[in-house]
Amino acid sequence: MVMEPLPIAELSFMHARWTIKARVTNKSRVRKFAKGNEEGKVFSIDLLDKFGGEIRATFFNQGADKYEEVLQVGSCYVFSRGNVKIANRQYNNCNHRYEITFDKEAIVSPVAEDAAIQNMKLTYVDLRSVQQKTLPTKVDLVGIITDFKPAFRFTSRDGKELVKRELVLADDTAISMQVTIWGDRATMPDEKFAGKPIAALKGVVVKEWNDGRSGSLISDGAIIFEPSDADAERIQKWWKGGGSTQNISALSREGGAGGAARNASLGTLAEVRKIAESLPEQPVTVIEVVRLATIQTKRQGEPQPLTYLACSAPREKSTLLCNRRVNDDGVCPACGSVGMGVARLNIRAQFVDYSNSTWLTTFHEGAQNVLGMQAEEILALERENSSGEEGKSSKLNDVLKQKYYNPAPLQITIRAKTDSYNGEMRGNISCIDAKPVNRVEHGKRMLTEIQELLGGESMF
Repeated sequence: MVMEPLPIAELSFMHARWTIKARVTNKSRVRKFAKGNEEGKVFSIDLLDKFGGEIRATFFNQGADKYEEVLQVGSCYVFSRGNVKIANRQYNNCNHRYEITFDKEAIVSPVAEDAAIQNMKLTYVDLRSVQQKTLPTKVDLVGIITDFKPAFRFTSRDGKELVKRELVLADDTAISMQVTIWGDRATMPDEKFAGKPIAALKGVVVKEWNDGRSGSLISDGAIIFEPSDADAERIQKWWKGGGSTQNISALSREGGAGGAARNASLGTLAEVRKIAESLPEQPVTVIEVVRLATIQTKRQGEPQPLTYLACSAPREKSTLLCNRRVNDDGVCPACGSVGMGVARLNIRAQFVDYSNSTWLTTFHEGAQNVLGMQAEEILALERENSSGEEGKSSKLNDVLKQKYYNPAPLQITIRAKTDSYNGEMRGNISCIDAKPVNRVEHGKRMLTEIQELLGGESMF
């Protein structure tokens, strides 16, 4: 008598005998281990059945030897004679209370392709919902890869050689988040990530970092380019229908603005200028809501570049990138790397508020948020300008003018400090971060200011 397969969702240690039919959606590498004086080997797979149930199964020793080559990702099998136990959450990220272990008694039989079983179960969470979740949390995401960094190799504190790549994923909530991918996924060719492709990521752990939220794809997770489900189609339609030109709010924050922002006070541009003129002993950080008035594109009659190429080669014995400006021939003068330059922004921007206006130097991450564009896009426009082709000489200026006095105000973080130039002490102010205004918080702040002007009387 053939036993009817049990739905994975119903599997528990209460079932003495069971059979499940499932597709292998993920498979780990075979790992050797030592237990006492004995050595063993182990690998794990993730299983998905036609009812949408998922579970982790681990093969040990003789079971691993017998089925290591048999089990292939994407194929369907019938499984029996395994031991069901409570899932160990330290090593198991499947959404099932239990997990299965197989040894030499395991029986695994390949079966024909079953169209009723999905290739992978993805339960998407949009980035607006991620913004509200209690951290840490694990989610599946789908969105447009709007930016990416080169693969970066480094040595961890415990001596392991690691490689990672950072992506920026945006969805149709007009929110983006940085997600780090690791290992073989990180070393995929740059061409896989170029051109703003849509991708689904299964198993992203989201944590708080630098006053923002960032994700990391778990080792047992997956990245699927050009998924064909309804959510992916909706997001692609949004991107092509105007999402690519929207002002995208970032959940993740880069660079060193995090600590400064925590200690920042609210102020105006007029107050910032006074602080700089007073030559403060310690840097002062101020947050203000402003609008972008103009970008400096010429200096003394000559074109003023907005971009430069920075070396992306890793520093020796460090997790940091070189980041030195490369020469015109593509060679880094610091480390000697060739062809490792990536576009970075360094702009001089004039901002205005009700109190004053001022010019601020604005570096890469903040500048991208100010312009709502990636450095690569600005570089491409600059190269078009320098090509001398008819009708293209003013294209960069036309694009920039669309950003001036944009209806959406910006919240910028400004650092005022004292610098020494040729032995002379000078005040220096720069924009170290920029992001869209949180209209709810800004509205409450303005109401409070109005109440203070009215002598503390309630307006309601």
